[in-house]
Amino acid sequence: MTALGKSSSIPALMKLGTAIPKLEGNHKKSSFSFLQPNDVGSAVNVYHPQTASQQAIDYAVAMQKPSWRLSATAPREELRPTAEDILPKNMHHPKISPAWLKHDKQVLRFYGFFQEAVTERPDENCRKRNVVLMYMMEDGTISMTEPKVENSGIPQGQFLKRHRVPRDDGKGMVGPDDFRVGQEITLYGRVYHLTGCDRFTRWFYEENGIELENDEMLPVDDWSKSYKLQKVTEKGGLPQSTHAADQKNIAKYALGAPPVDKKFTQFLLNDRKVLRFKAFWDDITPYGARVYFNLHYYLADNTMEINEAHSRNSGRYPSPVFMKRGPLHKKNHPNCVPGMLSAEAPLYCPEDLKVGQSIDVWGRTVTLFDVDDFTQKFYKEYLGLDQKSRCIDVSEKPIKHIKLNPPPHSGIGKEEDSLISCQMIMPKAPKVDLEKLMVMTGEVLRFEAKMVNGLPEDSMRQMVIAYYPHDDEVAVFEIPVRNSGHWVGKFADKRRIKNPDTRKNFRLIDLVVGKTVMIAGQPLQITRADEHCLQFLEARPHEFPHADPVACAQKMTAFKGEPEMLDPNGIDPDRIKQLAASMGVPLIDHEIITLLRKFGVESLDGKPMIDGNRVLQVVELKEMELAGFTNSAPLNEAGLTKMIWLEKSSTVSPASSEEPYDNGPTESKRIDRAQ
Repeated sequence: MTALGKSSSIPALMKLGTAIPKLEGNHKKSSFSFLQPNDVGSAVNVYHPQTASQQAIDYAVAMQKPSWRLSATAPREELRPTAEDILPKNMHHPKISPAWLKHDKQVLRFYGFFQEAVTERPDENCRKRNVVLMYMMEDGTISMTEPKVENSGIPQGQFLKRHRVPRDDGKGMVGPDDFRVGQEITLYGRVYHLTGCDRFTRWFYEENGIELENDEMLPVDDWSKSYKLQKVTEKGGLPQSTHAADQKNIAKYALGAPPVDKKFTQFLLNDRKVLRFKAFWDDITPYGARVYFNLHYYLADNTMEINEAHSRNSGRYPSPVFMKRGPLHKKNHPNCVPGMLSAEAPLYCPEDLKVGQSIDVWGRTVTLFDVDDFTQKFYKEYLGLDQKSRCIDVSEKPIKHIKLNPPPHSGIGKEEDSLISCQMIMPKAPKVDLEKLMVMTGEVLRFEAKMVNGLPEDSMRQMVIAYYPHDDEVAVFEIPVRNSGHWVGKFADKRRIKNPDTRKNFRLIDLVVGKTVMIAGQPLQITRADEHCLQFLEARPHEFPHADPVACAQKMTAFKGEPEMLDPNGIDPDRIKQLAASMGVPLIDHEIITLLRKFGVESLDGKPMIDGNRVLQVVELKEMELAGFTNSAPLNEAGLTKMIWLEKSSTVSPASSEEPYDNGPTESKRIDRAQ
C-alpha cells in the first residue's frame, strides 16, 4: 500500500503521513549489544559515559534522604510584620486613590421628563414621559430608566444603557456640571427637563459649593388624568350619585324600612308656594335688545320657570316660555353624547336669588330687579333679607336721537352747495334769504387792520377788511404803502372764510375794533372802522353789544367812586382803559369808540374826551330801571339820544326844550320820565 492510500477507518480521508517512511540510515544507533544473539541476559553496554565527579556523587547520596531540602537550604532572616502584611491584598488602599476606588458605588440620581408628540389621538396631542437619570461617578457613565406605567402601551424600563455620553456640542463628555435642577439637558438630540434629585445628590453638590434649586412638581398630561380618574371610578373612590342613593333607599323600602323621603316632605310643606321675581336680560348680540322676564321659583321641588314678559306691540313671538319648569344648575354644560354621565352642579336655592344680583341661565346673565309681596314676606321671615330695598329702577330713559354731522367741506365751491348734495339725491340750489338779500345788497362794512405776525417787513402793511352782510362774505384788500415792497390790491378773495377760533364762518359780530382775527393764515389786528360801518352797528345795538352805548356805560359802574369821572372837562379815553385794566373790567377799543361817539366832549386844546357825568347818569337810570323804581320806558338807543339832545338844548335855551320832537304825547312822556 502506498503512502497516499486511503484510510481504512475514514474512507474519504487520504492516509498522508500516517505510515512510517521507509528510509535507510536515519535510525538511532542502539547503545546495547548482545554477546550471544539468542541469549537475552548476555546484553552489554557498548556506550561508555564520563566518570561522575565527587560533588555529584555527594549530591546523589544526599538526595537519597527525604530531608535533603532542609539541609541544603540556608535559613532566612525574620522581618517585622507590617500593616500590609496583616491586611488582605484585596483591602490595600493606595496613597492616591483612583476615581474608580474613591467614588465606588456613588451615583448621582436626577428625576426629569421629556415631551413626546402624539398624533391621531383625539384626547391628547403630547405625552410627558418621566425618566430617572443616574450618573456613575466611578467611571463617568450615564444610564437612564423610565418608570413603568400600567397599561401605557409603551415599552418602558431601561431607556439608555450605561455608557459615557458625549455632549451635544461635541466638546467632551457629559459630567456633573451639566446637571442642574430646573434646567434642560440634551442627550442624543432629545431634550430632558430635570425636575429634582435625591438627598445624596443634593448633599454632594452642597459639599462642592453648588446650590441646587428646589424640586419641581412633575407635570401630568391629559391621558394620565383621565386614566387616574378611570381607575378611581373603577375602584369606587368617587362619591355615589343621587340616583345611586335613591336606589339604595328604594331597596330599603322594599325590605320593609319606613319611607322617610325628604322630597315628599318638602312637597307637603311647600306645595303651591312660589317665589316670583322680575328680571331682565341684555341681549348683546347684533339686533338684540333688553328682554324682561317673570321668574318663578317653586319651593315644593326647587324647580324654576322663566317666562317672557312681553309688552303690547313688542313685535316678539307670542309664546312666553323662555325656560320650561325644571331644575336650574349654577353651572350648565351640555354633554357631547346623550346619556353621558357627568358631575351634577349645585342647584340654585332661594338664598342664591337676591334682587340686584345676577344668575346664569345657560350662558345668559339674568339680573333680578323686583319681587312680589309674598316673596318679600318669605325672605323677611326665613332669611331676614329685605328684597324691596334692593330693587333696581329699570325704566327706560327717553330716546335721544343723535344727528349725524355733515362731512367737512372739501374747499371747492360753496359750503351750501356741498351740503345740499349730502341731504338729497337730486341736489337743488340752496335757498337764499331774499329779505336779507333785498335789504342788505350794496352794503359794505369796512374795517382797517394791520398785520401783526411779528416780522419787521410786515409791520407797515395796512389792510382793509370788507364785510358784505347780504351773503356774509369777507374780502381783504391791501392798502398801497410807498416802498413797502409788497404787492397791493386783493389779499383774500371775496368768499365765506372760516374763523379758526369758532370753527364757523366769519360773522359781523367777530369783527370788532381792537380784536385780532386770523385770515389767510395771517393775524390781522383791527384798528378802526369807517363812519358808515359804525352807524350800521349802532343802529342794531341788540345784535352788537359793543356798539350799544347803554351796555358800554353799564361796564363803567365800578368807576362811580373815581373823582376823575366827575371832571366837567371829561376824562381821557386812554385813562379809562387804564382804570378798566386796573379794576379788571373787560373793555375793548370798540366800546371806547362807542362811548366817545355818544358821550364825547372836546377839551380846551381840542382833544376828544368822554363826559363821565353823563355816563354815570345813564348807569344810574339803568339801575333804577332794573330795580323797578321808575315807570319809564326801557332805556334804549333812541331814548338815550333824545335825553342827550334835551340836555344840550336845555343848556342853550330853556324854552326850546318844551317840544324837541313832534312825535305825539307818548313820546313826550318818555322824554319827561328820562329827565
